[in-house]
Amino acid sequence: TPERLSIRDSITMGNCEVFTTNQKVSSSVSSFRENCEKTFKFLPLAEFDVVFMRANPPLDPFVLNFLDSIKDDVFVMNAVKGLREANNKIYTAAYYDPDQEFIPKTYVSKDVNYLQQIIEETDQEQMIMKPLDGYGGKGVIIIEKSASKNIKSLLDYYVNNSGKDGKSQYVILQEFIEGAEKGDVRVFMLHGEPIGALRRVPSKGDVRSNISAGGTTEKYKLSKEEIRVCRKIGVKLVRDGLFFAGLDLIGTKLVEVNVLSPGAVTEFNRLNKTKLQIKIIDYLEKTVEARKTALAKDSDIDMNSITLD
Repeated sequence: TPERLSIRDSITMGNCEVFTTNQKVSSSVSSFRENCEKTFKFLPLAEFDVVFMRANPPLDPFVLNFLDSIKDDVFVMNAVKGLREANNKIYTAAYYDPDQEFIPKTYVSKDVNYLQQIIEETDQEQMIMKPLDGYGGKGVIIIEKSASKNIKSLLDYYVNNSGKDGKSQYVILQEFIEGAEKGDVRVFMLHGEPIGALRRVPSKGDVRSNISAGGTTEKYKLSKEEIRVCRKIGVKLVRDGLFFAGLDLIGTKLVEVNVLSPGAVTEFNRLNKTKLQIKIIDYLEKTVEARKTALAKDSDIDMNSITLD
């Protein structure tokens, strides 16, 4: 975790949990964590094969500086460059989609007057508003155009009073997508390919389908069109070094890309009686072997050569 990072004698270190070998391992994660033998040791991160970065947004930018110091020696998933570009919702909002094929109309600003103008000029009765660096459904609300008397005060609060340390913050306005009230689909992407999905259903009277906000999950199979959209987005994800990500879809519209800590893996496993993490670990092992082979040949690793079984 970020708070366990440090630098000692110009070497990036991590205060790591080291698990004792040759002990019986429970198939239950919670039981394993509770009962296994472990010690804490400061270890140089550059000596690891993989650093799998998982942290809730917003990401402390200093964490990326720590990772910068080891990125040439260790496979970091996701890549530091990609995390810088995609650790908030601007990455999705700025995705180039001139024909609006899969990106909903989205506006990002901290100018209250501009945001109010967008709401007044939209043809829709409703829009979605959310903080730029929020997660888990926190701060996501529906703006009703008919409630015109309250819109400016609501925008003013979101922009000027809900940020950290009293600073103004950017907010997102997004078109209300038909079917959003029924929930969204979380797609797990590994190396540009969808490897699993589930439907997230909001609780009664709520627009947020996030599990942490009270949403529930259902088994789901992606349609051919959804798979096509995921693969199209996946090309950019791989190019940006975002090898493991969670896409949130409503129909074929991409609402959000989650690259820091895509959740709902446990729920997916339960619904499908599987272990998605096996595919992820297998992928990491293949990538490490490919890196070692490339280093032995003194050449750059070809990420396109890595395939999923």
